[in-house]
Amino acid sequence: MGQYVAIDLHKRRSLVVRADENGERIETVRIENDPVTFAATIAAAGENPEVVLEATCGWYWASDVLAELGAQVHLAHPLGLHWDNRRVKNDVRDANALLDMLRLDLVPEAWIAPPPVRELRELVRYRAKLVCLRSGLKSQVQAVLTKEGVLAGRWELWSTKGRRALDELDLGASFRAKTDSLCRLIDTYDVEIAAVGHEIDDWLADDLGYGAIQAIKGVGPVLASVFVAEIGDVGRFGSPAQLCSWTGLTPRHRESDSKVTRSGITKQGSRLVRWAAIEAISRARDTTVAELYARVKERRGTNVARVAAARKLLHLVYYGLRDGEIRCLAQTG
Repeated sequence: MGQYVAIDLHKRRSLVVRADENGERIETVRIENDPVTFAATIAAAGENPEVVLEATCGWYWASDVLAELGAQVHLAHPLGLHWDNRRVKNDVRDANALLDMLRLDLVPEAWIAPPPVRELRELVRYRAKLVCLRSGLKSQVQAVLTKEGVLAGRWELWSTKGRRALDELDLGASFRAKTDSLCRLIDTYDVEIAAVGHEIDDWLADDLGYGAIQAIKGVGPVLASVFVAEIGDVGRFGSPAQLCSWTGLTPRHRESDSKVTRSGITKQGSRLVRWAAIEAISRARDTTVAELYARVKERRGTNVARVAAARKLLHLVYYGLRDGEIRCLAQTG
């Protein structure tokens, strides 16, 4: 049987702890995060060691190096480690705790996305970040106009006609300079967002699930790419309910003896998927999702209705990604 290895990974240095099958510590060493040094240290654990590391910044390259060495890699999810509950926390204790969890098969494992999925995620998340930054610039333009007493609708302002009217506004010299600068930056972001969008489209051109989930009303290419990239291999979920739970759209459950408390949704998992699901239901029309939203809204209010409809939409996304088609929509169509 191979050795057990736990790695407390950081940006520049990492702590590596090795133990035999009985849990006896063999070596504790701190190394620089150089792939060659990293590989040499892990190679000392023999063939096919079991290795655990936390899903923290930089785990991509570390997991790739470990896989090339033939190690059985386990990725520990930070939310399942509960480090903050300990009185003393340091690198040595963290690594040894990970090692004991590995030996006892108690590691709260996260999915190790393959390199192609990671690359797609990088593009999708980058586009989302660019859009967020562009929105901040547009808000600054709106703030400038408010200071000058100009009232303009947020969406009307960025239409072709709105931009023309913005250029013709009579503003103070400093306000005009700031507005022009912000508009130039916004134009630059438009170009970059479009370029990243083309990269994503090329990446997903042959993906059956990507095309299938766009049959859901309210889900276009942008939201579909978010679902495909963030969910990855949908086969790792046994049911749509598990996908909803992973996304953080299920309520918290606290139970002790006869007392059961169910509160708001957990909001764990991918924030981007939750955003995409809520965004999609706001555009859905004449579908089972929209009908569910209307029924729940009448009884429970808008917020509860949004969550319920988002879960229903994720059920459709699940089957679209799994089967390459959504049969219930094909039948009604």
